Amino acid sequence: MAVLAARARSFLRRLRSTPLHPQWLVPADLQSAPDFFSRANGDVLDIGCADRWASRHLPPGTRYIGLDYPATGVALYGARPDILADAAQLPLSDASIDTVLLLDVFEHLRCPREALQECQRVLRSGGRLLVSVPFLYPVHDAPHDYQRLTVHGLRRDIEQAGLQLEWVRHSSGSLESSGLLMCIALAGSVHEAWLRRSAWLVAAPLLLALVPIVNVGAWLGGRWLPNWPALTSGYRLVAIKP
Repeated sequence: MAVLAARARSFLRRLRSTPLHPQWLVPADLQSAPDFFSRANGDVLDIGCADRWASRHLPPGTRYIGLDYPATGVALYGARPDILADAAQLPLSDASIDTVLLLDVFEHLRCPREALQECQRVLRSGGRLLVSVPFLYPVHDAPHDYQRLTVHGLRRDIEQAGLQLEWVRHSSGSLESSGLLMCIALAGSVHEAWLRRSAWLVAAPLLLALVPIVNVGAWLGGRWLPNWPALTSGYRLVAIKP
């Protein structure tokens, strides 16, 4: 069973860049988002740094500091931090950092408002907080997945922490987001049928055959039809400390 599961994961990784993969419509890498990483400067603190991937996309001249949570960073994400700490209790001096990164981390914070207050505290005046966060996306890395916020909830928490929202972008359009959820649901149903040895497993080929159809249809629809801004898979935003 374990061998089959490992082979399935390896096969899916090879399909990742094709419409055959259930998460083909996951938004493009953050480094491709215009005016995002380019806003980082100076001393950069990456909270939830994992394998330090963000350091490869920062502008020249920045100094990278990786931070992750000791209880989950290494075990779940293969983290290679410079500092092990809780985001709600940063072991850094006031006004000592120019840029803070929270990249697909906010949903995993047990105390998100306290963490935002800590980000505000360690930022220098004029410093920026760069955030990417899911909105419509399944629970992941359970049980360490605690919240989803609308753009209005994010604005509220950021402003209550003493920061100003500079700009916000949708990670993906409404049709792409809907297609992504449908494809994940199809793959998830097959996975559950496999785990439960359900008779519905006989329908797995049909369900999986629908994945590329939904992927391509949602991708094309997202380019032809107007976007509905009330529905997105996530947000990218930049906040500044006055």
